[in-house]
Amino acid sequence: MTTHRTSKRRLVAGSAVVVAALLTTAGCGGGGKKSEGSGPGFNAAQNKIANPSDKKGGTLKFIGTQDADSWDPQRGYYGFVWDYARYYTRQLITYKPAPGEQSKELVPDMATAKAKISEGGKRYEYTLRPDLTWQDGKPITSKDIKYGIERIWAQDVLSGGPIYLKDTLDPKGEYKGPYKDKHPEKLGLKAIETPDDKTIIFKLPKPNSDFEQMLAMPAASPARQDKDTGSRYGQKPFSSGPYQWVSYEPKKSMVLTRNPHWKKSSDPVRKALPDKITLTLITNSDEMDKRLIKGDYDIDLNATGIGQAGRVEALRKHKGNLDNPMTGFIRYAVFPQTVKPFDKIECRKAVIYGADKQSLQTARGGPQAGGDIATNMLPPVVKGSDPKYDPYGALENGGAPNTAKAKEALKKCGHPNGFKTTIAVRNNKPVEVATAESLQASLKKIGIQAEIEQYDGSMTTGIIGNPEYVKKHNFGIIIMGWGPDFPTGQGFSQPLVHSKYILDNGNNNYSMLNDPEIDAKFTQAQSELDEDKAAKIYAEMNKLVSEHAVYLPFVFEKNVIWRSSRLTNVYTADSFNGRYDYQALGVVK
Repeated sequence: MTTHRTSKRRLVAGSAVVVAALLTTAGCGGGGKKSEGSGPGFNAAQNKIANPSDKKGGTLKFIGTQDADSWDPQRGYYGFVWDYARYYTRQLITYKPAPGEQSKELVPDMATAKAKISEGGKRYEYTLRPDLTWQDGKPITSKDIKYGIERIWAQDVLSGGPIYLKDTLDPKGEYKGPYKDKHPEKLGLKAIETPDDKTIIFKLPKPNSDFEQMLAMPAASPARQDKDTGSRYGQKPFSSGPYQWVSYEPKKSMVLTRNPHWKKSSDPVRKALPDKITLTLITNSDEMDKRLIKGDYDIDLNATGIGQAGRVEALRKHKGNLDNPMTGFIRYAVFPQTVKPFDKIECRKAVIYGADKQSLQTARGGPQAGGDIATNMLPPVVKGSDPKYDPYGALENGGAPNTAKAKEALKKCGHPNGFKTTIAVRNNKPVEVATAESLQASLKKIGIQAEIEQYDGSMTTGIIGNPEYVKKHNFGIIIMGWGPDFPTGQGFSQPLVHSKYILDNGNNNYSMLNDPEIDAKFTQAQSELDEDKAAKIYAEMNKLVSEHAVYLPFVFEKNVIWRSSRLTNVYTADSFNGRYDYQALGVVK
């Protein structure tokens, strides 16, 4: 899950201390004292339901500072889009509507049950529920689901979204997508069969234990061929869920109202409590926080965490309206091995040991607003993760740098007096710039002179995602972040460390890690249908990654997020990176 799926704002060290103190007073373990006129309590929706209710009616008011990359379910890749998409899309399988870790369980949605799996994990068969309908009342068929998934193959028209299903069902890229399909119904993908309107069968070339995780993505939503407007579909998707689009003005506003043909009897997942859902988009994040605190809006669509000024005010006066979830993201530095001297492992280790982890944590907002000091490159929300695995002693001495080991590593890599390099960081992420400055200061103490180069954050794909550009501009250290597309080692780590993800453009394997043993661990885990056994393999893979010393993890990220006192049925969901499960929300009229 690319880091652009979330963003944060700068918090200076002094403010971080203030916020940390306020959070401690609030009772970070959960259930802090309820403030007068505030919500039900600090962390009241953290892994549990705040204001439980099934009462329908009213208008749920979202506000945000960032529009979707695309509202087209096959193209959207921002985390908040996947959460919000449950209002107007459905899938065969989805995440359980429950708080915290329970939300990671997959449950049937349009299907009557989870898949009937056979042929050693290569055949998945589903039967559709009765009474599945589009917003015009026509039935949703297995062919609509197949056509929606086929749209992923049209990368020349619908680029940007996740392509796990494409890579899994058609690894050789033989199918050319529905817009080039010569089949009379544009259903020529051989890996999916639709023997009747209520049955759909997937045939995988080889097993993949996370296949149902892929089917839970919005990318697996149905689409009706007669309503498909190609690249313009994200302007007004045709609804299979409980709400339909009324209006949308990009970067300004959106209105959803009830889909009159949606039947609750066909949908065991979605609450569909509000009568109307509105979204207002503005550019000033501090102004957004003011409007949330004032009560003009209910929730931040982007869920990136309330900013510095608003956070201090909210913690002092409205702490009962705040939650402090872990997001599932890791914020980190990565060392491209094609940039000298980071082709030498000991030079990479020198940076890892020389970094002040506590300072990096503070730059991101402190223990609560920023997160826990990260020990390795597998976040706690991923099965197989072990935060106690600390190969480079990140937690030793409170996160202080290990200067002795850093200088020893410099000698081993042939630069006893240090070296020069460049830290690349996005210019539209102030908290990342603050992180780069923290790293720069600690490295200077061991003789590493790091120049900071800020680049246009909207051009990430063609800048740090272009290995030739990275090498040419001497980007020895890149500041970035990543969250799981789904909560397994494949869903988090594969784009970062598997050799097949080294691309000429749009690269996410910034370190250029190419280790056949790591690649083999993914193949082994994907073929293992036992979740616990697969998790152990991913843990082994993660240790191999650590041994290469290509990553310096900063924090297992946390956010401080706002919920209005009007909201009912509120809970954070691990399946949505600590965001509230939007489909469950209701409002007090």
